[in-house]
Amino acid sequence: MQENHSYRDKKVISIGTVSEITGLSVRQIRYYEERQLIYPERTDKGTRKYSFTDIERLMEIADMREEGVQTSEILKDFKKKENKEAMSKDIRKKMLQGQLNAHFRVQPESHK
Repeated sequence: MQENHSYRDKKVISIGTVSEITGLSVRQIRYYEERQLIYPERTDKGTRKYSFTDIERLMEIADMREEGVQTSEILKDFKKKENKEAMSKDIRKKMLQGQLNAHFRVQPESHK
């Protein structure tokens, strides 16, 4: 089953358009990709494609850089946020499973 993704996550925007929207140079955008701060998709011909979510992330990066934050610190911050979001999603999933188990009186695997 294919996941439904928001239009914001579809990688359809060219690097030139991203540059115009963000005010960042193409060189800066490529640098942030090299530093693994963004992950554009590549077409069969190697053209980078970005999403609206990528643009928002680039604006966040630009704001942090303006404040003097190094790219290595930005990367650490992003990874920390991603880990926190993943843990939160896992906790919500476990809570929902617990509620379903309680409602339907299902015993967890370890108690069978």
